[in-house]
Amino acid sequence: MPRFAANLTMLFTELPMLERFAAAAEAGFQGVEILFPYDIAARDLSRAAISAGLDFVLMNTPPPNWAGGPRGFAAEPGREERFRSDFDRALRFAGVLRPRHIHIMAGYAEGPEARETFARNLRWAASRAPHVSLTIEPLNPADQPGYFLADFDLAAELIAETGAPNLGLQFDTYHAQLITGDAMAAWRKHAGIIRHIQIAGLPGRHEPVGGVIDYPGFFAALDHSGYKGWVSAEYNPAALTTQGLDWLPRP
Repeated sequence: MPRFAANLTMLFTELPMLERFAAAAEAGFQGVEILFPYDIAARDLSRAAISAGLDFVLMNTPPPNWAGGPRGFAAEPGREERFRSDFDRALRFAGVLRPRHIHIMAGYAEGPEARETFARNLRWAASRAPHVSLTIEPLNPADQPGYFLADFDLAAELIAETGAPNLGLQFDTYHAQLITGDAMAAWRKHAGIIRHIQIAGLPGRHEPVGGVIDYPGFFAALDHSGYKGWVSAEYNPAALTTQGLDWLPRP
């Protein structure tokens, strides 16, 4: 079975953030991710992860002022300075948290100029942090209308064009199903560049059980493929988090 991480932005929200680490460990998770961890001191988050025996798997850039605002600037023409400033702030935060991956968010834009801006910023970021694993993730247009990166083939093209060994694909099965209509086929097509996986049920973005995505089959396919990365639970619990964890495989 793959290693499972809990997205603490969405799971265990009945607890204060720093208490969610121990709850995730007790539930059987081996790692955690936080989408935007910038509102709490990085040292406190790091101590909580270490105390719970959990790996810190992933965080997003950009940092502060995100709440209710745009999700990234990497593809927005004319926002290059903002992107680079935010990326450097994220790197300083990551220097304490030591996440396995940093997800670069594209932001809201369209057209050839946006594509070139995104490609240029990805090349800059990969060169700026050559020893940091960076990811990009397509988001479905129903949930995120206007988000630039909404296509897995485009993501693969950009990764290939960047040609950086530290840039890979972040694969969310929920978004993949809504974008392509077949998350399993999308996984098979792009498995070679996938660095990190996130899961949620569909419909509803609740627990990864039932619905249109065959998660037992997906986990078996990951095992068969030799996937060595993390699988993060990034969903909205239907009730208390602990009441919906029957899907989580136990050793």
